[in-house]
Amino acid sequence: MSKSFLKGKRHQLLSRSLVTALFTSSSLVSQYWLASTAQAQTQAHCRFTKEEIAQKESLRLSSLKGNSDSEKSYKALLKRHADFLQRCRSRTFPQNQAIWLRLYPCDARPGAIDEILDHIVNKGYNQINLEVFYSGQVLLPSADNRTPWPSIVQKPGFENVDLFAQAIKKGHERGIKVYAWMFTMNFGYSYAQRRDRQGALARNGRGQTSESVVPGGSQIFIDPYNRQAQTDFYRLVETIMKRRPDGVLFDYIRYPRGKGSNTVADKIEDLWIYSDAAKQALYDRALNNQGRELIKRYISKGSINTSDVAAIKKLYPNEDVPRWQGRTPSPGETSGSLQWQLWQLSVAHAAQGVLDFLALAVLAAERNGVKAGAVFFPKANKIVGGSGYDSRLQPWDNFPSTIEWHAMSYGVCGNTSCIDSLVKRVLDRAPSGTQVTPALAGTWGRSIKNRPSLEIQMRSLQRISPRINSVSHFDYSWQEPELDRQRKFCKL
Repeated sequence: MSKSFLKGKRHQLLSRSLVTALFTSSSLVSQYWLASTAQAQTQAHCRFTKEEIAQKESLRLSSLKGNSDSEKSYKALLKRHADFLQRCRSRTFPQNQAIWLRLYPCDARPGAIDEILDHIVNKGYNQINLEVFYSGQVLLPSADNRTPWPSIVQKPGFENVDLFAQAIKKGHERGIKVYAWMFTMNFGYSYAQRRDRQGALARNGRGQTSESVVPGGSQIFIDPYNRQAQTDFYRLVETIMKRRPDGVLFDYIRYPRGKGSNTVADKIEDLWIYSDAAKQALYDRALNNQGRELIKRYISKGSINTSDVAAIKKLYPNEDVPRWQGRTPSPGETSGSLQWQLWQLSVAHAAQGVLDFLALAVLAAERNGVKAGAVFFPKANKIVGGSGYDSRLQPWDNFPSTIEWHAMSYGVCGNTSCIDSLVKRVLDRAPSGTQVTPALAGTWGRSIKNRPSLEIQMRSLQRISPRINSVSHFDYSWQEPELDRQRKFCKL
């Protein structure tokens, strides 16, 4: 059976076998640059010298004070550093080295974004993944924000400040690609407070939204089948793409994951398919009346029995057996086997919703000429136990191979073995030609939170596969914790 995305009212569904498979397992430093790529990677990482960094910072501060000569010298130095960075990265592993970045209201102060981007360039990065939609807020000026979410900068007098557009312009001046990084199925707490959007929230069979399941209550996941949620997100992506970023990365393309038993979905009521739109789409997967009635009973009661099967045959005696998408009836089926098939149907339905919502997001980006990527956890598509699934139900190995795959390889075991295994798991399942970009967590020069330094992680990645030429690091706040605290808690 085809695994294409949903089209029209009757949605295409992943087959049972495919669902099971889804969850299985001054002068520049260039004159001193070493000829060997491996040596360059381990010793310099395309970084700038302390003298060059100091010179650039001095010019930045002087230009902020209105010194026109310093401003010209600063711009010229940025161009020289951009040229060097491009040459260096073209011959150094990885050719594309990105860092994840969040901006705060205080970054609207004059010179703030310049300071951040200079730090990033100084460390050899040639791409930033800039958070533009997170925690129910958008990085759009309040004067140009017609989305359902509030702007990150809401200070009076700053209504027209466009931090996203500034970051793109200033990033390009430094030779940095700027990707938009967006939460996707996690719409944030502010969205849940809107009375006109309650029907868009994902619900499980206990009537809960993700606010009740995820610690902290700040993550609000939507029903990917809900038309209002689809429309709101499509328009948000379109608005973001008008700033012309170099790419867009969709994160939280999944369902919530709670604690304890809530990390596993092994009962129908664990699935986030009880909102009206998701239930209706599931009913529509039936191919006859018997199938539709049996699906309804299963969703309503959480199980079916022999009496249910007999009852639907009496209701619709002209139909031979219950039928739904992906089902091939066989002689002598029991209510137990039918219930197992209904469980598989329901899991497939939930997973298909994730794929379809991603397809919608990618469409909005590509129609605006911006390439897209997906961010995911390599273990979020696994079977747990005999019939359970990771509750995130993130079928990343069915994401389009035409987009970038950003695998969050955050293994914690004191060495690189668990990190490498996550990357290998993705490489083994990625179709040929897929751009796989491992996302690493850590800092330069020292281990942190039982993770090896970035240097050690990078060397290990380089040995894994020649397919890897793009890597990202989470995140800027880990590398500049003091500056991040100042930016986060200051007041405009």
